[in-house]
Amino acid sequence: METKTRWNSCRLAPYGDSGRVRWCVGHEQSWKLKLKILVFVPLLLLFITVIAILATYIQSSKRNEETDALATQSPNYRDSEIINNEERHLLHSVTTTSYIPDDSSSQKLLARLQRAIEESSVKNKYHANGSHDYDDFQYSESRFVSWNLPEREETPVHLMDFEESDYDDQVNIYKRNIATAAQARKVQAALMKQYMNSAINPCEDFYEYACGNWAKYNPIPPDKAGYDTFEILRENLDSMLRDLLSEEDIEDEDDVSINIQKNSLSKSKGNKLRPNQTIHRRNKSIVYSRNPVSKAKYLYRSCVNEDLINRRGEKPLLKLLKQLGGWPIIDQEWDETRFDWLYLVAQLRLYNNDVLISEWVGPDIKNSDEYIIQFDQTSLGLPTRDYFLDDSNLKYLEAYRVYIISVANLLGASIVRATEDVDQIIDFETELAKITASQDDRRNVSELYMKATVGELQATIPQIDWLRYLNLIMNVPIHSKQLIVCFSVPYYQQLVTLLSNTSTRTISNYLLWRFVRHRVNNLDKRFQETKQRFYYVLFGREKLPPRWQTCVTQVNSNMGMALGRMFVERYFDEISKNDTLQMTKEIKQSFRDILLDTDWLDNNTKELARMKIDAMHLRIGYPEFILNLDELSERYTDVQIHSDLYFENTLSILQHLARAEQNRIFTTVNKTLWNTAPAVVNAYYSRNRNQIMFPAGILQPPFYQRHFPRSLNYGGIGVVIGHEITHGFDDKGRLFDKEGNLQRWWRQQAIQEFHDRAQCLIDQYNTYIVPEVNMPVDGVNTQGENIADNGGIKQAYKVCIEHSLH
Repeated sequence: METKTRWNSCRLAPYGDSGRVRWCVGHEQSWKLKLKILVFVPLLLLFITVIAILATYIQSSKRNEETDALATQSPNYRDSEIINNEERHLLHSVTTTSYIPDDSSSQKLLARLQRAIEESSVKNKYHANGSHDYDDFQYSESRFVSWNLPEREETPVHLMDFEESDYDDQVNIYKRNIATAAQARKVQAALMKQYMNSAINPCEDFYEYACGNWAKYNPIPPDKAGYDTFEILRENLDSMLRDLLSEEDIEDEDDVSINIQKNSLSKSKGNKLRPNQTIHRRNKSIVYSRNPVSKAKYLYRSCVNEDLINRRGEKPLLKLLKQLGGWPIIDQEWDETRFDWLYLVAQLRLYNNDVLISEWVGPDIKNSDEYIIQFDQTSLGLPTRDYFLDDSNLKYLEAYRVYIISVANLLGASIVRATEDVDQIIDFETELAKITASQDDRRNVSELYMKATVGELQATIPQIDWLRYLNLIMNVPIHSKQLIVCFSVPYYQQLVTLLSNTSTRTISNYLLWRFVRHRVNNLDKRFQETKQRFYYVLFGREKLPPRWQTCVTQVNSNMGMALGRMFVERYFDEISKNDTLQMTKEIKQSFRDILLDTDWLDNNTKELARMKIDAMHLRIGYPEFILNLDELSERYTDVQIHSDLYFENTLSILQHLARAEQNRIFTTVNKTLWNTAPAVVNAYYSRNRNQIMFPAGILQPPFYQRHFPRSLNYGGIGVVIGHEITHGFDDKGRLFDKEGNLQRWWRQQAIQEFHDRAQCLIDQYNTYIVPEVNMPVDGVNTQGENIADNGGIKQAYKVCIEHSLH
């Protein structure tokens, strides 16, 4: 039997002629080969390992560089992508106006500032050559989003040249229960004197005289696109809200825990939670509560827990996208045969996202007592359609393109695939912009209004299965005889043609981009830095706001009544409410007096206007129900908030908001209620409720302080009250009667007289130039606010003078 040579057969033996003893005599060649293999294999493995590590590092670095170099309310494009306002319908401004108006005009001006990139950086339109490669992406990255930010002071800008003790006094003003009359008046007088430019003759330039030094002491902070008195007030208010949300006194016996584990929490001075910490009560890693105040605190704490958000990365969003059928741009296994665009649009609506179809349940503008399903044209991914259609905005469109590529790359898409898909997305959205009506074409809402049944809408636009869509999103069955209102029939007629000429891959990519674009706000720091770079190009904002401030905004926007309860209980007093109520009564009477003295209105129109002002509902401070814990709990009963899961918390709120809105169908409008969060710096007039609202948040200095002299309070909140009252009679408000219904109640001659006087204001404001951008004010689109400003000042001044005489 033949035996095989074994390794252990190698032994000592005399070698050839030399007679020297060696190992493995006769096996030298084979052993040399084996030894080489033994040495070479580890070296080869080591080399492969090093290459793999380097490749991973380079790919990671490249991706991070691409992300860092690329990167972005409410719907109004205020930062924060406020969940409650996401992709809301475009006719909101028809029925509601706020003291701080829609930012679209000012944002368009800001977007034109040459602060981020030079016009010359756009050499060609992004789709000029029909394709892009990796080098083109690098070109866009370097030319559009690589810049050196200016050095900025870290000290809050409104503290410049301001003594610390004076600032403490200023803060105390906002905490009314602490400030004395002497403190309040002293600090406010010092601020007013500081901002005045006494070297200017007030008869020549009153604004420069009164506010000439404002910019000197209040440069725009790097985390904001603009800065004014409202922002200072918001900063102080946000600081108070942060303190309330950071308190650790969450005591709720109904708390439920899952995934129990040991955790520790260190406390900062004053028993407050530090902004970058999270809380784990009773050593539980995830806790959710049934108490609405506890829910608000848990939402805040999950938001400021950046360490956990960063560790989770993009995983929560990838999981959700898989449930929605996959995003083609990042999913190599996406199956277009299973794609159903209408089903996907309906699924996104359940997360409070309107894409392509803008749908909501709201009061019928011609019958304001009844809720009705309403449809309008879609919103877009940039502030207005002009960003897609006007060649002067090409640089912003290119920055938008780079932003989408960056987000897709962070979620796993290759640059090559992302570039190809994003070009198709922007081509599609540009065509979508073309079929949306411009703001000027939508000024006459009566011409847009079409009331019909679902069946009649189906017959008009048969390519969309309206009944199927509604039954996918509603909690109750909808039938073909259900009444609806549509404000954009031509848009939908053109939309179905556009969809038929577009690939399913592009449609899916676009729909989910509009969803992803908001959801990345709830992901880790990489996505926030990416967004910030886009916002720098678009709005000039130089850096992200502090994390705690973003989280306060999110809580206030989406659990505003719960947070409002905390604010009202701690800071608001009945004196403020009663003072504002008395001032409102006086200013309403001032309006009546001015109305009576008006010689260009006929008596019939005057009487109907008087009846409207008498019927105007007033809401001051906060709704009473927030102080009733049972009623407040009922409002958020279906919202599940975990102590740690910020992304999931956001989804729960989005679904809650969508359900709450759709559940209004078949109910009657209660015009005594209000839905405005109490702790906000704004005031509102609702046209279809004929209601004015002054939340507790705005009843603070410089608008109001109970120790201020009457002249300051009337010059502050008094003007705001008069402004909102006048909105009931401006170019849009005059179209609604005292019940809030869209109805013609002015005589023809009165209408003509109104237009003549409105044109006078339009012409006046058209002559004003905004020096920062060298552009004129749009007198037509701003006429409503300009009418309200002039009316508010006139009414408040009249009351103040009358008081001084008596």
